[in-house]
Amino acid sequence: MSYKCSRCKRDVELDEFGGVRCPYCGHRVLLKERTPNVKEVNVE
Repeated sequence: MSYKCSRCKRDVELDEFGGVRCPYCGHRVLLKERTPNVKEVNVE
């Protein structure tokens, strides 16, 4: 799964045993990438 570091804005791939930390800057806040799909909502 792809995440983006909130400090350095680089793409980060997490493995199962690596923990939640950016390997480039060491920051622990990672943002999950959103899909480009747009959902349609029917409002009646």
